[in-house]
Amino acid sequence: MKVPLLDLQAQYKDIEQEVLQAIREVYAHKIFILGPEVKKLEAEVANYSSTKYAIGVASGSDAILLSLMALGIGPGDEVITTPYTFFATAGSISRLGATPVFVDIDEKSYNISPNEIEAKITPKAKAIMPVHLYGQCADMEVILEIAAKHKLPVIEDAAQAIGAEYGKNTLSKKAGSMGAFGCFSFFPSKNLGCMGDGGMIVTNDADLAQKASVLRVHGSKPKYYHKVIGLNSRLDTLQAAVLSVKLKYLDSWSIKRRKNAELYNELFKAKGLLEIITLPFTEYQNKHIYNQYVVRTPKRDQLKEFLKNKGIGTEIYYPVPLHLQECYSSLGYKEGDFPLAEKAARETLALPIYPELTKQQQELVVDSIVEYFNT
Repeated sequence: MKVPLLDLQAQYKDIEQEVLQAIREVYAHKIFILGPEVKKLEAEVANYSSTKYAIGVASGSDAILLSLMALGIGPGDEVITTPYTFFATAGSISRLGATPVFVDIDEKSYNISPNEIEAKITPKAKAIMPVHLYGQCADMEVILEIAAKHKLPVIEDAAQAIGAEYGKNTLSKKAGSMGAFGCFSFFPSKNLGCMGDGGMIVTNDADLAQKASVLRVHGSKPKYYHKVIGLNSRLDTLQAAVLSVKLKYLDSWSIKRRKNAELYNELFKAKGLLEIITLPFTEYQNKHIYNQYVVRTPKRDQLKEFLKNKGIGTEIYYPVPLHLQECYSSLGYKEGDFPLAEKAARETLALPIYPELTKQQQELVVDSIVEYFNT
């Protein structure tokens, strides 16, 4: 029995006819660019995320880029973020001529450590960009307090976290609804994934929503009249139609992911592995949606190879922290600057967690890990 890291075939099996019907409807009206399905999905995602506005864009990366552009961030500016995330987080900052300023992570949640943010704020700082990594919100109450104190907007990179919730003290919010902007990715491997690239920006600010909407169509308003320079970054109507079907199932899929995580936890505990492998940690205030179920061990690379030979899919998110990427060598960071992010990059491994994963498949994954550590 093989266990893939993700099984989209299993996911589409139950919704195939709904998806095909939605695609047929788009082909019938043939409004392939910013058609009615895009507006429909925007309204649905805004409602789902408890925000007032949503703007469909071409990718999660563009969602971040357009949010930065709408806030006027450019050359000479600094944006504070985490070095332990997908490259698009920092790459979008750099594309605008601004500089990513990195802060180490929390050792347990892998999210940005809010206690270290304030020390990195300079007069050049123009925004703070936390990442809700693996489907768990960063500590937004503390981050928002720091941002308010220094009058900085917050952009939530929620690419992996649509549907996640944060409920500490005075906050009880959906991912993406707490900052000036929230950015979602609909890459196929995400909990809400389309059939290609796609993304969404959400906000509660009417002016920022308008700016993002204009920027996604080359900065034109009305058509062919340009006061600003934007991008060609529109969510395809076909992708919006597919996503609208899948959004109806998102909460039930997230529940199944959490149940799978609970079963993993029980199996690892029952097999006596808690002393040699670290399981995912969920902050008490969070509702985790488990875009990834990430364990850690100093023997990560050897374990990954062993599981591969067993037919079990895994992935490393992420093997090189951003401050050590070659393209950022000019920033002057060196190994040891962010030890927690660097340690996570050496030790973390994502296991299969998709909703359709069976108990037998999970037992095989855990038994295989037991076998590795017993050899």
